[in-house]
Amino acid sequence: MADAVQLKEEGNKYFQNQNYEEASKSYSQALKLTKDKALLATLYRNRAACGLKMESYAQAASDASKAIDINASDIKALFRRCQALEQLGKLDQAFKDVQRCATLEPQNRNFQETLRRLNSSIHEKLHVQFSTDSRVQKMFEILLDENSEAEKREKAANNLIVLGREDAGAEKIFQNNGVALLLQLLDTKKPELVLAAIRTLSGMCSGHQARAMAILHTIQMNCICGWMAVEEEEISRAVCNLLQTIIDALSGEDKREHRGKEEALVLDTKKDLKLITSHLLDMLVNKKVSGQGRDQALNLLNKNIPRKDLADHDNSRTIYVIENGLRKILKVVGQVPEQPSCLPLTDNTRMLASILLNKLYDDLRCDPERDHFRKICEEYITGKFDPQNMDKNVHAIQTVSGVLQGPFDLGNQLLGMKGVMEMMVALCGSDREQDQLVAVEALIHASTKLSRATFIITNGVTLLKDIYKTTKNERIKIRTLVTSDKTILYSVATTLVNCTNSYDVKEVIPELVQLAKFSKQHVPEEHPKDKKDFVEKRVKRLLKAGVISTLACMVKADSAILTDQTKELLARVFLALCDNARDRGTIVAQGGGKALIPLAIEGTDVGKVKAAHALAKIAAVSNPDIAFPGERVYEVVRPLVRLLDTQRDGLQNYEALLGLTNLSGRSDKLRQKIIKEKALPDIENYMFENHDQLRQAATECMCNMVVNKEVQERFLADGNDRLKLVVLLCGEDDDKVQNAAAGALAMLTAAHKKLCHKMTQVTSQWLEILQRLCLHDRLSVQHRGIVIAYNLMAADQELAKKLVESELLEILTFVGKQEPDEKRKQVVEAARDCLIKCMDYGFIKPFS
Repeated sequence: MADAVQLKEEGNKYFQNQNYEEASKSYSQALKLTKDKALLATLYRNRAACGLKMESYAQAASDASKAIDINASDIKALFRRCQALEQLGKLDQAFKDVQRCATLEPQNRNFQETLRRLNSSIHEKLHVQFSTDSRVQKMFEILLDENSEAEKREKAANNLIVLGREDAGAEKIFQNNGVALLLQLLDTKKPELVLAAIRTLSGMCSGHQARAMAILHTIQMNCICGWMAVEEEEISRAVCNLLQTIIDALSGEDKREHRGKEEALVLDTKKDLKLITSHLLDMLVNKKVSGQGRDQALNLLNKNIPRKDLADHDNSRTIYVIENGLRKILKVVGQVPEQPSCLPLTDNTRMLASILLNKLYDDLRCDPERDHFRKICEEYITGKFDPQNMDKNVHAIQTVSGVLQGPFDLGNQLLGMKGVMEMMVALCGSDREQDQLVAVEALIHASTKLSRATFIITNGVTLLKDIYKTTKNERIKIRTLVTSDKTILYSVATTLVNCTNSYDVKEVIPELVQLAKFSKQHVPEEHPKDKKDFVEKRVKRLLKAGVISTLACMVKADSAILTDQTKELLARVFLALCDNARDRGTIVAQGGGKALIPLAIEGTDVGKVKAAHALAKIAAVSNPDIAFPGERVYEVVRPLVRLLDTQRDGLQNYEALLGLTNLSGRSDKLRQKIIKEKALPDIENYMFENHDQLRQAATECMCNMVVNKEVQERFLADGNDRLKLVVLLCGEDDDKVQNAAAGALAMLTAAHKKLCHKMTQVTSQWLEILQRLCLHDRLSVQHRGIVIAYNLMAADQELAKKLVESELLEILTFVGKQEPDEKRKQVVEAARDCLIKCMDYGFIKPFS
């Protein structure tokens, strides 16, 4: 003990002489020689003072903490730890220590001054921490550090996506050499980082013409096309979205209001748009491009080349594509998958190419332009005819078949060309199955498109029958069944109904069966091969054999051949084939979505309902742009709305709502169509439904519909309970209903301040419901709840005050203090935005 005290005194002398290193050594030696708590506390406290002088702040904080552990009221140790923590940047912990010091000695000016300084520093740091500049800089530091953990780098890259979507964040990334950094991420070839980089670039280009142009010139079109050409579907789609964003920005299609410098810029974007088109056309015939990449290039051309409004007389983009790319599109249309030289394709590629041909042809303004289009097609097809090369001939006939699926008037003209029909006959007589299949497809399209072609009517059916008799390939057999004989169509449709068990089955009442058996009456029994397992196997085989293409061709037959009864049978078959959601992609790829539309519009009442139900199943899970390309998507709305009738069964109501939900999420034009078909009252009625799934589906549909201004007006109108219903649905126990209702409420309150006030008046439970949303276990629901809270605060200071005075402030503070990991990032940032809004109003101060 005596030695420890002596060493302490020795250390004090060193400290007074400013020899802090020796003082620290003396205190350290003394600590080893005593167990007296009072002396230990003094030694730790003194060594902490040495640490502060030597700028060893971590050691100083540790020593001060050990002294405080012995004596919690050691005011010197508390203040020294406060000083060390402040230097370490842990301002909130330092603030707590000096606060305790000021409580123990309220008159100490040093403590009061430190308290004020730390409070000011914390406030400033909080704003800096939440600012865009700080977040961008932090992400860059992690990504530029090669020693960063892979997980941290991926997280930082994903955070950049969010920042890239904010204008301030996008500009900060751009100004800090961010494009070059993002290109480095792409070079890593790691899917997560590649996707994050592409999506960040997409956000940076959105709505900013000058930045989009600069990014396009920096990364070059050949690089963008190279990324889009990869096999990975998700990456290919992301690059397609990036390119679409650039096109929208350059052409002004983003509809965003530009201000300041951006508005003052006058940029000539025509050259860049032409460059993009040229590269997309080159992708179509490049063997290095994957099937997915080729599909994305076709999608971009379909969306951006033909005029959206025929009142616009400028069709120069279409003319440019015809001159520089029509032969390339025809090459894609004429691809035969069985040939070794075939380009990489997906099930959708040729269909997308045919759609593009149709759109380009429809976009022409006069006969001379159409004649020029036809001449290019004729020259291309006749150039492929070669008696010595059957593969070229197959390609030529496949091209004709593809054109018949696009601009059929042009296809009809091509059929009349010298040598076309003779070549079809030659292919029918070929020993190769691939030649027969191509010929069958061409004959079917020809017979359904051109009722005036006497050669096909008289000879085509005979050729098909001959192939049917000789071929062993089941796929060819099924395709050859499509002829111009109405009895054959009806017979084939009936057979398919039986194969798929899609006829109406009367409900069997068990009691009546028992009664019949008791009276020794014959009771029909289900055939073993009509059981579900057998039916599913038959459906799989039919789909694999290409039955959808056959059905699509049957639907296109002349009205004299295709009777209403046959249409009903076809609708039944389609509905049975759509039953398994996993098969619907195949059905869409083979043209089933388009074929169902006429069945849902014309025919018997039963047939129209069955077809509409099949449409609903497809619309619920498919991308409408692919399932119902072009203007056809608007024709789908009416059949789905008719299924909302209360006379239809619950499953039809439910799947119609799912289909309308998917459609209403695509564009405002589709939402307008849904409104025009007077679907809103039905959707609202199902939101009151006791059935959980119906209520959920209707609420999700309304969540998409509220983006429309006309729908918002319905909520703004006085004398209705629409907003009250949405608020009460937010309080439901069903997570999915809550999620949809909270989404709708978040959009409504963001759109109109009046609805923010109205929300607080429609029910006394509004605050309790909002608090439940903000505490919800499901992050998407919690995020939407906090966004609603922010909308209310932003709408009115009095509303904000009401929320601050409730328990909601405690909830937001708790959420805002959490670590914003990848999953919780949006939730935590939304809560912090609410707290910053409260600070701006002066209702709260940080850490006070």
